[in-house]
Amino acid sequence: MQNNTFSTLFVGQNFIKLKEVDSTNNFLKNMVSNSEPLAEGTVIMADHQFAGRGQQESVWTTEPGKNISTSIYLRPTFLPLNRQFYLNMAISLAVCEALSTVIPEGIKLKWPNDIYYNNKKLGGILIENTLTGLSLKSSVIGIGLNINQENFSDEISQKATSVIQILHKETLLEDILEKIFVFMEKYYLILKSGKYNILQKDYLKRLYNFNILASYKQNGEIFEGSITGVEENGRLIMETKLGIQSFNFKEIEFIHTQ
Repeated sequence: MQNNTFSTLFVGQNFIKLKEVDSTNNFLKNMVSNSEPLAEGTVIMADHQFAGRGQQESVWTTEPGKNISTSIYLRPTFLPLNRQFYLNMAISLAVCEALSTVIPEGIKLKWPNDIYYNNKKLGGILIENTLTGLSLKSSVIGIGLNINQENFSDEISQKATSVIQILHKETLLEDILEKIFVFMEKYYLILKSGKYNILQKDYLKRLYNFNILASYKQNGEIFEGSITGVEENGRLIMETKLGIQSFNFKEIEFIHTQ
């Protein structure tokens, strides 16, 4: 366990770095359930995560020592269950702002929680909430970002990118991490103060394909639609030839474009 000097109030002040772990989210969840009350803002980071998970149990693979594989513990007990997607917005915006300090243009959020550079995936976020009554008890925020990995497997090389592929130079992982922590505190405090309109507005500004006619797939059928918003429960609002429709997570698939 290490105490670091990140320029933050609480995120990253309790920082634990591991050489290897199956999943930083799993490690952190075990800590939460097995230890004394854990400090909010506790961070787990691993050089190698060999069974990282994306949304809906998809696998997140990463090259050891090259990328960011980290999980952060938060206690957003102030957030009603029907507004929990605002936490997703806050975290996603923090990661985007952190990346935008080194990549000024092209960083986007692909609903619900992928980080894109132009039309390629740069990373992803996995939020696992524990509930109590009608509010959140705690959240484990998993963040995976491609930073210094230059090569990807054939099946994802056309869809994935990394900071080194974009900038053609290595970036210190700690520099990106610190910026994530700083912006996370910023947006977490906006969330805590109930300024949902700010989160909604900033999220839509960053949203991939927002107000752009594009192709999507649902139940094997391809259709065209234009994203017009996101409901506070996280459902995607889209204008299609059938009118205004809303979609839940995994109900539609984005058609990848080069």
